[in-house]
Amino acid sequence: MGDFSRLVDEAWPAPYAEYTGGWKLRFAGGVTKRANSALPVGAPRDLDPAERFYADRDLPAVFSLDGSSPLDGELDARGYRVVDPTLVLTAPLQPGVTGSVKIKDHPSPDWMRIWTSVEGNPAAAPILTGVAADYALLDGMAVGRGVPQGDWYGIYCMAVVPEFRRRGLAGQVLRELLRRGHESGARHAYLAVVESNTAARALYEQAGFTVAGGYHYRVSSGLFPIRRSRRARRPVRQARHTARRVRSARRGFRAP
Repeated sequence: MGDFSRLVDEAWPAPYAEYTGGWKLRFAGGVTKRANSALPVGAPRDLDPAERFYADRDLPAVFSLDGSSPLDGELDARGYRVVDPTLVLTAPLQPGVTGSVKIKDHPSPDWMRIWTSVEGNPAAAPILTGVAADYALLDGMAVGRGVPQGDWYGIYCMAVVPEFRRRGLAGQVLRELLRRGHESGARHAYLAVVESNTAARALYEQAGFTVAGGYHYRVSSGLFPIRRSRRARRPVRQARHTARRVRSARRGFRAP
């Protein structure tokens, strides 16, 4: 697993995962490809464990791979298609001036309403709150999410209500998150953007981001469903219960 794959995996945690044969098999009841895909964490050679894992949960097998993965050839031969080629962009963090963007340590109802109305799924809340994060909200029009990860600060969930676009709101949210990241002690920011999203890429390039890597998905067939089979419901309930216990333990823990 590359450094960026690890960062993205940590910042968007599936509520349930298994490790086998060099794979991290992530499951979130079909909510988002990222949290329902197989991620190489060693040097896996056998695709069968991952395919069985997702078949048992009535989901298509999805593989998240770095740009030059040696697994692409075998997956291509098995009929897996490339989906959502994604760029990872990075930028150095600098001190900034506080603006009118409000930051909270949890997604407020307004934050969730905006994000889900643009591109998110309400069922993704356990994923969002699975790690500590900053939630930026600008006057009920734009949102973003920042995840402190040591020297790195991840930017996620950038969204602007359609009728308020092209007013510089996304730039304001981004600048506030970058300021927050620097304040948290991080030295670099990163984000993932779908290669075809030229508007978002232009915004990030103006903010000083440059391409540092990339990844893509290989999907077995058909559209990626957002659903749960009866067989999969129990693991999801168990995973959510575990996630709640972990978050409660974290809130009660104080480092020495």
